[in-house]
Amino acid sequence: MSPDFENHSGTRPAAWRDDLTGGDESLFVDRPEPEGAFTGRTLTYEVTGRIARITFNRPEQGNAITADTPIELASAVERADLDPRVHVIVVSGRGKGFCGGYDLSIFAENSFGPTEGAAPVEGTVLDPVVQARNHNPWANWDPMVDYQMMSRFNRGFASLLYANKPTVAKVHGFAIAGGTDIALFADQIICAEDARFGYPPTRTWGIPAAGMWAHRVGDQRAKRLLFTGDSLSGKQAAEWGLAIEAPPADELDERTEDLLQRISQMPINQLIMAKLALNSALINQGVANSGMVSTVFDGISRHTREGYAFQLRSMTAGFRQAVRERDEPFGDWKRAQFEKPSAAPESGVGQSGGVD
Repeated sequence: MSPDFENHSGTRPAAWRDDLTGGDESLFVDRPEPEGAFTGRTLTYEVTGRIARITFNRPEQGNAITADTPIELASAVERADLDPRVHVIVVSGRGKGFCGGYDLSIFAENSFGPTEGAAPVEGTVLDPVVQARNHNPWANWDPMVDYQMMSRFNRGFASLLYANKPTVAKVHGFAIAGGTDIALFADQIICAEDARFGYPPTRTWGIPAAGMWAHRVGDQRAKRLLFTGDSLSGKQAAEWGLAIEAPPADELDERTEDLLQRISQMPINQLIMAKLALNSALINQGVANSGMVSTVFDGISRHTREGYAFQLRSMTAGFRQAVRERDEPFGDWKRAQFEKPSAAPESGVGQSGGVD
């Protein structure tokens, strides 16, 4: 392309707010638009204007995490990162909440029993038969086979942090247990004031593999939550600095769209540079090391005497009953309400206790 000295960008008002594909001098002139939508097994992806929207799409199961979730999330984030139309990425959930953690109707009740997945895993460390054998309470446990599995969940969720472009988690209802591993990797969390955040599996059978709590709310507050398994409200999440805003639930959509529109007016290169500069400080705090250590400890917590007792109780009496017995002494058990009773997110979503 030869320069057009009569129609250069200085002749247009605020040309720096042009879309990256706009203007005769764009690098993307005459290039086709990237594919803008897909529906996966666990989420949907679409682009509207300058916003990429990733929406968890297992509402009857509380958007509980399966082996497909981190793969599809990372794929969607990468698609948005490479799309010159996209300035900001938002992640949300359909149904009653953002994400209720791992689908332990698969991982605990069925002892990692075989399930069909989007990616071929037979004969690999992700093979569910291999993982079931590695979670046999009466057999030897290989911690690195466990780590190879769980670190890949973590890697997929961390795509929100390591994406070039800004990522926003919009949380309604609940982000509990493994759901917080996803939300806490986002650059910005905006939530309803009555949303719930927490990691009750620290009471047995879990350590937050993402290792992000101390980085997001500080040492003492992170310990306050993880030493008890208590949760906090969206309102308190904003007060603690975990969320940037916690409007009433009926205003969450409007406030989120306002934030997304404000971010989307910024040039993509400015957004990327600002994120890289700020992430450098976060990375220097040791987020990668925190995630590695926490993922190892998460595996250990599932293979202690207490962890095996919880797993066996889940297999014998059902996951909901095991969660009830875990949480009743803390006063925050409330029976989860789902359209499909077989759904068993990690948290036993519906618990109402907290630290407010």
